[in-house]
Amino acid sequence: MKNLDVILNKDEFTRDEIIQLLKLDEVDEIQNLYNKATQIREKYFGNEIHLRGIIEFSNYCRQDCTYCGIRKSNEFVERYRMTKQEILEVAKSIYEAEVNTIVLQSGEDLHFKKEDIAEIITEIKSQFDVAITLSLGERPFADYDLWRKCGADRYLLKHETANTEIYKQIHPYQQFENKIAHLKYLKSIGFQVGSGNIVGLPNQTIEDIADDIILCNQLDVDMVSFSPFIHAENTPLANQPNGNLKLLLNTMAVARIVLKNSHIPSTSALATLDEKGREKGIIAGANVIMPCFTPNLYRKNYSIYENKRCISESPQTIIENIINRLKNINVFVSKSIGHTLKG
Repeated sequence: MKNLDVILNKDEFTRDEIIQLLKLDEVDEIQNLYNKATQIREKYFGNEIHLRGIIEFSNYCRQDCTYCGIRKSNEFVERYRMTKQEILEVAKSIYEAEVNTIVLQSGEDLHFKKEDIAEIITEIKSQFDVAITLSLGERPFADYDLWRKCGADRYLLKHETANTEIYKQIHPYQQFENKIAHLKYLKSIGFQVGSGNIVGLPNQTIEDIADDIILCNQLDVDMVSFSPFIHAENTPLANQPNGNLKLLLNTMAVARIVLKNSHIPSTSALATLDEKGREKGIIAGANVIMPCFTPNLYRKNYSIYENKRCISESPQTIIENIINRLKNINVFVSKSIGHTLKG
């Protein structure tokens, strides 16, 4: 691309410039993009990566998102809910593994009342010096208020696409405007907020992905997750091709360059697309990896997409594997709790 170095060294970017960067296809141009993303990642995070331990404690969901394997209408899913005691036992194992963030994730399962989640947050915070991230979908604002007061630190709520027409197609019972209102409210009450998109949705364009990055920048998110679309059985999009790895990595790199110091995970879905996907995500600018601590009894049933990696391995094995792989690219696991760097 003509003037690539000029664009890469800017502090602020136009929509057209973001689109140009996302479209990079030549090997040397992509390498320059990754180099810039790595330079910015190292400026803010050094050569350290943060681990976040996930507990997927329920695969019940009231929503019917067309891409998701645990959507309400999928009758072939074996549903489960972990007990409070099971959740606390896994939280202890995360802490003992020296992982400083516990991610409580589920479908939108209203069986867990706000008080139930509050008790779990309070118990974890009273026992362990960790950050707590919640990823529980859209809940009433009063729920967010209580959970924040109980000590939850972060909330991940991906907008998934800024294209409102695509949003309607994949979310038959949700409104894009509501999602944005929830993200803004979460930030207003002191949560460190995460959002992000899915790369590879039907009818999605490069311009749509640029708008996703711009939206995350406008929302000043503390965390941003860009994950590939991977089809799931027994869903309306089961025959849709998976997202493109090169475009996803370009998206992550451009997001790092535009968003600067937001936390960006190299997702487990990347490892489904490519055996070395997690490392490639780090090279493209990511600084977070989220190993799964969900007990084996349940893990295979949190089937939001097909061919999830690390279904049977123990969390300790997964972490050891991650650490060894990171050493090969001169990156190491941070000992810090990894709170936001936003002001």
